[in-house]
Amino acid sequence: MNGSQPAPAQGFSSVHSAIETWFAANARDLPWRGGRSPWGVLVSEIMLQQTPVVRVQPVWEEWMRRWPTPGALAAEPSGEVVRAWGRLGYPRRALRLHAAAGAMVESFGGEVPGTYEALLTLPGVGSYTAAAVAAFAFGRRENVVDTNIRRVHARLVSGKALPSPSLTAAEMALSASLLPADPGESVLWNAGVMELGALVCTARTPKCGLCPVQDECAWIAAGQPEPDYIPKGQPWAGTDRQVRGAVMAVLRAAEQPVHLDLFLAPAADLAVEAEPGLDPAHRGPVRVQLERLHALNTDPGQLDRAIAGLLTDGLAQHSETGLHLPN
Repeated sequence: MNGSQPAPAQGFSSVHSAIETWFAANARDLPWRGGRSPWGVLVSEIMLQQTPVVRVQPVWEEWMRRWPTPGALAAEPSGEVVRAWGRLGYPRRALRLHAAAGAMVESFGGEVPGTYEALLTLPGVGSYTAAAVAAFAFGRRENVVDTNIRRVHARLVSGKALPSPSLTAAEMALSASLLPADPGESVLWNAGVMELGALVCTARTPKCGLCPVQDECAWIAAGQPEPDYIPKGQPWAGTDRQVRGAVMAVLRAAEQPVHLDLFLAPAADLAVEAEPGLDPAHRGPVRVQLERLHALNTDPGQLDRAIAGLLTDGLAQHSETGLHLPN
């Protein structure tokens, strides 16, 4: 179990203190911090997966106004949940969060469960999210390991520029060994190291002069050696993911099903009069998104593949009148 990991490495208390003090003075004022509801913490953790804070915050704030409890989200049609997800990317996360809300209503009295093990039973909640919510929402001693934490540990303790390309058992063991024994301090440590990685110990341009533990950093002591590998960025332009995103933008803009022919029509043929099946109040936004889709010059095979994938993932449905968000 995450909470029963070994005590921190001997002699690490000064590093704990330095990072926790730095965090108290430099932590960003994020709306899901500072005693927010466990539901708000869970929503933030799902949204923040592979998505920067600046894009998440306005969407999170709107979600919490609209759906302040798991029960409120569970009562909403899944299509509205996907629509509200907007352009956060990886919209399957919206469906999983919707399913998790339903599971909380059914099995946990409409509340977010408070233990790592119970959180793992929710749809779409993996080991990282379960540990993060248990720690940050419920104050439990959990081994929270995200990309930022891995990078700080790699430099501070292992003397490496970057962590391994994928999470290893050795990294989990190292993180566990550094975790303070006191639950309250462990929460501050997890949050502080994560924030240090996000703001100072960044991947490309670390601000070592601002680091509260630069004198203890093994990477600096080793002369800041280059990474063992070159990180590969995820391509976007021309990919099926880009086309899927463009199709989803059309569906989010539409209040009624969109004829499949409109996805294939050249932009020049998109006269308003030629947009059957669209509510007149929404023809403008839908037209804009269709034009953006067509500007990608996607071949029909890739478009068919993207639409088929959305249907398979439950992000879209097809009826006699066209393609639409799930009911």
